[in-house]
This record gives sequence, C-alpha cells and structure tokens, in this order.
Amino acid sequence: MHNLINELVLPFSFPFMQYAFLVLILVSSMTALLSCFLVLKGWSLMGDAISHSVLPGVVIAYVLAIPYVVGAFFAGIVCALATGFLKENSKIKEDTIMGVVFSGMFGLGLLLMTKVDSGVHLDHILYGNVLGVSISDLAETAVITVAVFCFIIFKGKDLLVYIFDAQHAQAIGLPVRFLHYGLLCLLSLAIVGALKAVGMILVIAMLIAPGSIAYLLTQRFSYMIYYAVVISIGSAFSGLYISFYIDSAPAPTIVLLLALCFIIVFSYTSYKQRCLETI
Repeated sequence: MHNLINELVLPFSFPFMQYAFLVLILVSSMTALLSCFLVLKGWSLMGDAISHSVLPGVVIAYVLAIPYVVGAFFAGIVCALATGFLKENSKIKEDTIMGVVFSGMFGLGLLLMTKVDSGVHLDHILYGNVLGVSISDLAETAVITVAVFCFIIFKGKDLLVYIFDAQHAQAIGLPVRFLHYGLLCLLSLAIVGALKAVGMILVIAMLIAPGSIAYLLTQRFSYMIYYAVVISIGSAFSGLYISFYIDSAPAPTIVLLLALCFIIVFSYTSYKQRCLETI
C-alpha cells in the first residue's frame, strides 16, 4: 500500500511537474471563463484566428530583442482589429474574413520562421511545452489570469448583455465598443498566457470545449461558468497526470480528455432529451 501511494504521488515530487500543474490550473481557469462568452457570442472561430495570428509576432519580437509575449499579444490585436475593420467596410461575412486574415498571418509567421534564425522552436510555439515552464512563465500567466478575472468580475454583466443583444446594450448606454474590443483583448491575452503551456493550436480546444460542454449541461449562465471551469481544470489536471505515466505529450492528452468529455455529455443530454420527448 505504501509503495502504491508513493507511485500515485510521484508526479508531484518533481519541481517541473509542480510548475506544470500550477500553470495549467491558471490557463484552464481563464480559458474556461472566456469559453462561455465565446460560445454564447459565436466567436469560436475568432479564438482560432487570433491563436494562429500570433506566430509572426513571436518571430518579430525575437528580432527586436523584446519578450515574445509582447509580440504575440500585439499580433493578436492586429488580427482582431483587421477583422473588425474589414467586416465594417466590406460585404464579406465575418467568418470568411477571419479565415483570410488568420491564414495570411499564419503564413507570414511560417515564412519568417524560415528566413529568420529565431532560435524559437516551432513545435513549442505550435503545441506548447508545459513541462518546460519556468517561474517567470508562471508569474506571467498568473498576471494575465488575474487581469482576465478582474475584467469578468467588474464587466461580466455588461458583457453578457452585449453578447445577447448588442443593440439593447447600446440603447441602455453600455460602452458597446469598449466591451467588444475588451473581449478581444482578453482573448488575445489568454492565448498569450496559454502559449507556453499548450501552444497556439491546442489552445483553441481550451477556448471552445469547456463552454460548449457546459452549455449542454445548463441554461443558466452562472452554472455554465461553474461547470466550464471545473471541467477545464479537471481535464487539464487529469491530462497532465495521465501523460506522466503513459509518456505522452501533455497538451494533446488534455485536448483528448476534453473531446471525450464532450462526447459523453452530448450523448447523455441527447439521450435525456429523447426520453423526455417520449413521455
């Protein structure tokens, strides 16, 4: 029994695993919060667009000898602003514009990676390197998480009104433009905060899956946030823990658990709905 307990707690005895668990708790909690708003707003593709667009910012930041997080954040903001500008000044639908913008910026980033000896490992940017998280990375992610939580605490109700009915929000005097771009800035910050842990590609799942699963479970927004955070943290924690024993990459393992959770919840809610219809 003693050996079994030692084996079960073994992952927590390594400092790099402790940092990984902590940073994943921070990342999964803030992405779960934003996931609820993105799912309700229908902005899932926006998260995809911004996450892909940060790559040229990372490379340019290296060339300018500034923290790559700064470059990634501004690249994400440029993508969001460009999407908004093109939507307001053309007849093209927003999803089409996002597809063009993020694929163009992602292509630019790949081109810069081949032309500039950046020293930045492409796999770590794309897929993350949670086992290589340092104290400074942890502190940086903690600051971003606090910023996201503070915005949601102080502006969450206004943001919810804007998401459900932007015209009504404007009519009652809410700062619609501020809420719109504030949400985009939060999204960019969250992606930057998750970049080190899960990478720019896999962060998409953490920005979509928790809110989607929670949306299937409840129609009350307060419960939706609670379910999303619990599911996200639980999947992140379990994925890292399991990956230690099966010797797999943590980020894909986490995403697979989120996908499995979605399938289970979808199957359960569909079965429950069919049973109610037959009564």
